Amino acid sequence: MALTITPLHVGTMPNFSKAAITYGRNHAELVDVAIIMFAIRGGDHTVIVDTGTGSPDDVRAKHGFTLVRPPEQEPLAALERAGIDPADVGTVVHTHLHWDHCSNNHLFPNARFVVQQSELQYAVDPMPPNRATYERRPGMVPVWMPSIGSIETVSGDVPLLPGISLVHLPGHSPGSQGVVVEAAGGRYLVAGDCITYHDNWTGDERLAHIPTGGLTSMYDFMDSFEKIERLDCQVIPSHDPRVLDVEVYA
Repeated sequence: MALTITPLHVGTMPNFSKAAITYGRNHAELVDVAIIMFAIRGGDHTVIVDTGTGSPDDVRAKHGFTLVRPPEQEPLAALERAGIDPADVGTVVHTHLHWDHCSNNHLFPNARFVVQQSELQYAVDPMPPNRATYERRPGMVPVWMPSIGSIETVSGDVPLLPGISLVHLPGHSPGSQGVVVEAAGGRYLVAGDCITYHDNWTGDERLAHIPTGGLTSMYDFMDSFEKIERLDCQVIPSHDPRVLDVEVYA
C-alpha cells in the first residue's frame, strides 16, 4: 500500500497577527492559524506528525491565545473520524517542541516520540525570548516532559521508516525538522514551522521565501530554505488552513 498523508484539523487560533507568520510583513492583517496533526498511513504502522495544542482553556490560561475547537475537532474525535486507533500509532514525529505541536502525546500510549537531539537540548534550557513557547516558566511543566521516557533523538537527516525520512531544518528553532514522505503521486515535505503558511514558501517580490516571525537563527532559516529547494518536494505547511482543503495527500 502506498503512503498517504492525512491532515487532521484539531482547532483554530483565530485573528492571529500575520506578521508573526511572515517576517516583517502584513502587520495589519489578521489570519486564522489551523492546528493540524498529520497522519502518515500505508506502512507497517500509523505515524503521527505533531500532536497539536491542549484544550482551549489550557491555551488561554498558559499562553493567552483563543483556541476554537468544536467537538468534531477534539483530537480523539478527529482521529476516530479518520479511522485511526491511537493505540495503533507506533511513531510520533515532533517537528519541534513548541507547545502547539506536542500537547497531546498522552493520547498515543504505544508510540515512540522522535525529535532532533538539538531540539530536545534547547527545549530543556532555551534562551529567555523562547522560554514561553517551550513552557519553561515557573510553575509550568513543559507538555512534552511526561513523554521523556519514550523520546528517541536523532541528529541531522536520517531515514525513519520505509518511504519516510527526517530532514533537519533549523531556523525557527535549533532542532526543527521536516518529514519527507514518498507517496505514489510524488514526494511531500511535512515542513513544520519552517513553512508555516504557503506564503512563506511562495515568497513575494522581495524574497523568494519568507521566514516566520519567530526564529532562533536567520542564517539557519535561509540555509533551510535552500535545502528544501534541493529536496524537490511538494511542501505542506504546518498551520495554513488551505492545507485542509486536501483530504488526503497521496
